[in-house]
Amino acid sequence: MGISDEFKAKLKAGEIFDAINLALEEAIELKITTWVCSSNPDIQDPTAPAQPTADASIHTRINIVDGNIDNQVGSQFVGNGLYTELRPFHIEQMQQGRRIIYQNLGNLQQLFILTSKTTMTQLPKISRKFRERGSFLYPSNQDKLP
Repeated sequence: MGISDEFKAKLKAGEIFDAINLALEEAIELKITTWVCSSNPDIQDPTAPAQPTADASIHTRINIVDGNIDNQVGSQFVGNGLYTELRPFHIEQMQQGRRIIYQNLGNLQQLFILTSKTTMTQLPKISRKFRERGSFLYPSNQDKLP
């Protein structure tokens, strides 16, 4: 199950706080990888997932909390490398990733608003007896307030 499906399942199950925690964990960092895999079946085991090699891949990690952006560019993507024409594609993916982050943060904001409204309406009403005793939330009868 993907993160998005897990998030939706938690919402449907009424596990709102778990859904928010999951969303926050995933919202902190965005990883974008562009890589060229070999088409030679002798090089790769067909049962094992392909793994990018350092020279044939570009990795970008964006941490929105720290504001850090880390890039690793393989040698085949620079100068006269075989894959230099894929650099604009990777940059386009980074821009799309920024839009996705912005959109996800807006969705989280709406979720927080919805959750806070729901939580506030579900809080129990404070009984009259409790108010009469006084607390730091309500002034006591002895407090002389205007």
